[in-house]
Parts: sequence; C-alpha cells; structure tokens
Amino acid sequence: MADNKRSDEGRNRWSQSVTEGSDALDLEDGVFTWKDPARIARSLKRSAEASDRRKSSPYRSAMSMLTFYVNRAGKELDADQRNVLERAKDELRKQFGRA
Repeated sequence: MADNKRSDEGRNRWSQSVTEGSDALDLEDGVFTWKDPARIARSLKRSAEASDRRKSSPYRSAMSMLTFYVNRAGKELDADQRNVLERAKDELRKQFGRA
C-alpha cells in the first residue's frame, strides 16, 4: 500500500470505540447527541463520580471525555451540536464548582 494513511473507516472505529468503550467511564447511550447542555453535564458528572476505574478526579475525567468527543468529531459535528457540547463544558464546570 503506497499510501500510509489509515482509512477513514479505521479512524472512525477507533474514536467510536474509545467513546463507547472507555475504561474510565460508563456513559449513557447517546449522551453526546442530547440537546440539553445541563443534562449532558449531569450525566457525565454522574458517570465520573460512579466510576472506580478512572485515573484522575471525576471533574477531569468528565471534562476529558467531553473534550475528546468534540475534538474527535471534528468537522463531522454540526455547528448546533458543537455549541451544545461547548455549553455543556460550562455546565460541567458549574456542577463541579469550578465556574
């Protein structure tokens, strides 16, 4: 194979498997597709606080998963949902008392 780049299909599966199969957090189905930033933040907070497998604080684990999803979705994430997820970061900060 002359082209050393991985296929788009391989990349999609990799980031999807990280999001769905995170060893640190058990996420609710479809959490990143919800339209309510406060609901997303509550769910991530609940997942992070319930996890006994995470390697850092609940806040950091929740924020890392949210940031990872936004970054990996990249240009495929529509502007409205990106806005919702960015607002969810603010909500997460508030819910952890870091706003």
